[in-house]
Amino acid sequence: MKKFIKPAAVLVIAAVILLGIRFGLAGAASASAEAAMQDVYKQLLPGSTSFTEEEYSGEDANITAVYKGDDGYIIETTTAGYVNDIVLLTGVQNDGTVSGILPVRIQETFGLGQNAGKAAFLGQFLGINSEAAVGEEIDAVTGATVTSKAVTKGVNSAVAFVTGADVSSGATEWEG
Repeated sequence: MKKFIKPAAVLVIAAVILLGIRFGLAGAASASAEAAMQDVYKQLLPGSTSFTEEEYSGEDANITAVYKGDDGYIIETTTAGYVNDIVLLTGVQNDGTVSGILPVRIQETFGLGQNAGKAAFLGQFLGINSEAAVGEEIDAVTGATVTSKAVTKGVNSAVAFVTGADVSSGATEWEG
């Protein structure tokens, strides 16, 4: 029995040390993740140096989070894609111009809808400052019209939030 007490005590002490390290580093990891997100926000909204999360209580169900920067907003939207929900971060300047877009989650059909997360498609939104439509201002990804419209819907929601467009006007709705 004495043979098992010493190894068991060592294991318990090691577990306590590891838990202490884990909880001690959790704060540093959280701070590092927050700093990384601030850097992403700065890329999406050039000129802004700090961002604070604002409560969103509007009518647009696509908007899941709002971050206020010095020169505009970062709007997080979630829209229904062909396969799964699409989560985007869209940088919109105070005048309503899209300055950056980043897909946070886009799990669409490989080789088709996945292409909506690439720069070739997303670059079409840069500089837009009003409602965009697939087939007009935006060229759809071939074979992925539903996904293209879902991304466009998310960007339109972000622009509408900053410009004050009325959600009930249909500016953020599409038939998909």
